Amino acid sequence: MSIFPTQYSTLSSVELKTHLQKMYGLVISVCKYLLRGVNDHYLVETEDKKFIFRIYRRSHRSLEEIRSEIAFLETLNIQGIGVSYPISTINEDQILEFNAAEGTRYGVLFSYAKGLSVSQLNDAQLANFGKELARIHNVACSIKLPYDRKSYDFDTTMRQPLKSFKLISENIPDQRQWITDTIDKVIHKLESFDLSGFSYGYCHYDLLPKNFHFDDKDKVTFFDFDFLGKGYLVNDLMTFWVHLSLNATFNKISQEEADRSFNILIKNYREVRQLSENEIAAIPYLSFAFWIFYMGYHIEHFDDFSNTFFNQKFVIERVELIKTLTNKYCHLNT
Repeated sequence: MSIFPTQYSTLSSVELKTHLQKMYGLVISVCKYLLRGVNDHYLVETEDKKFIFRIYRRSHRSLEEIRSEIAFLETLNIQGIGVSYPISTINEDQILEFNAAEGTRYGVLFSYAKGLSVSQLNDAQLANFGKELARIHNVACSIKLPYDRKSYDFDTTMRQPLKSFKLISENIPDQRQWITDTIDKVIHKLESFDLSGFSYGYCHYDLLPKNFHFDDKDKVTFFDFDFLGKGYLVNDLMTFWVHLSLNATFNKISQEEADRSFNILIKNYREVRQLSENEIAAIPYLSFAFWIFYMGYHIEHFDDFSNTFFNQKFVIERVELIKTLTNKYCHLNT
């Protein structure tokens, strides 16, 4: 009997353990399915090491895109920058091919980022974060990858996601109109900055605490560069600023502490790399684009990635949160 057409399969962790042992020459004690998110992740353990094996979703990343992510991480690792990097097989391959039910899927074994995720960073962690991110950006603005990843511009982060939002916003016209109007205002505001002076290169575009770990010496390791794309490098500072702004908005920390923390990060970033006042001033407006981009991504990839909670009620609540943050941090009267 032929296999019925499949949209998204989950590879067996038992069979994957056997396969990875053969391909990497490892004696694996644990191969555990961690989560189904944008991609599938498995925890792989030997007697003395941990790894993360990522299976890319077939409809999400092409082989060329994966190769560029790998090339970027290899370059950073060679320069001693703190990132989770790809591990080669005994045959020196870095990307494995799987004949899954839905078609070919690709997988990569990554080094494990030592330490833990930290929600409220101490001063040493903020300083190390700023310096290491600046080192990443020194590479990101100069490297030429074999396949040019997607760009984060006003079109891809706001105008295109708006089209996706319209597909589900028929019954919530007020929210749709507010987003439409605010996109125009935000783009107008951003264009008032001297964007030609903004540093440009490859952004992580998701530097929330879930995507970096600190070890017991406060050393940072960044991981999950799946959304790597070309854009203004200040976007990476913006994504962490989003984390601080949320903590302040929900009273987990004071606004004064959020500002102080971000200033420590900026000060240390500037010890390694230049950052203009205009780039900093643009951060709240770029954060609006960040929210719209990821809401659009949830809508477009609902069948394979999103969750049952992503319904009309959730969308209304999310738009209200974006309104709160925009009104608090942006000046869009004109």
